[in-house]
Amino acid sequence: MPTELWSQFDAAPLALTLRVAAVATGLALLLGVALGWVFARTRLPGRALLEAVCMLPLVLPPTVLGYGILVLMGRRGAVGGWLRQHFDYSIIFNWHGAVVASTLVALPLVLKGASSAFAQVDRNLEAAARTLRQSGWSSFLRVTLPLAWPGILAGTLLAFARAMGEFGASLMVAGSIPGQTQTASMAIYDAVQAGRDDLALALALVVSAVSVAVLVLSNRYLQRPPP
Repeated sequence: MPTELWSQFDAAPLALTLRVAAVATGLALLLGVALGWVFARTRLPGRALLEAVCMLPLVLPPTVLGYGILVLMGRRGAVGGWLRQHFDYSIIFNWHGAVVASTLVALPLVLKGASSAFAQVDRNLEAAARTLRQSGWSSFLRVTLPLAWPGILAGTLLAFARAMGEFGASLMVAGSIPGQTQTASMAIYDAVQAGRDDLALALALVVSAVSVAVLVLSNRYLQRPPP
């Protein structure tokens, strides 16, 4: 690759992208595993509707998702107004806003992977653990979660790749402030608009390389035979 191309490379948007994606994926993992277990193992009233609502970010236009976040967590929103009044805090024009948007778009991927993985766990093994005087929580940690982990991890890796590529909702909520809220996808868009094609190409190549590596790892776990 020509030296001139990499001389245009700015690592700040990529570093912020990785930070946002990592935090968002961690939050999506916690929520996705909990909801995945509920959807796979319980007969919760309204479960189908709740699952559909959780999967909405996969199909909603980013502008609709971003607008929903603004309505709820903006400075005049129910949650955002409360946070501003009591803690003088707002996610608007803050990289935390990008985390919220990325978490919402990543959650369905973790949720689907976790739900499918928990559904495939042999319950006879869980019953055997309980006969050995294991508590429900101990049985979950020692039997259920390890058996479901490959499927959960595959969904989590896909969620990380999706969080890295989040653009529309994050732009509406966090804005594109260089050095503060500008992620790689926003930097690429701004570079193209400014005619800085070398910078856009360099960022696009790095983001694409990271995404390919994540997808390869995800496919490896998806193709593993069940334990």
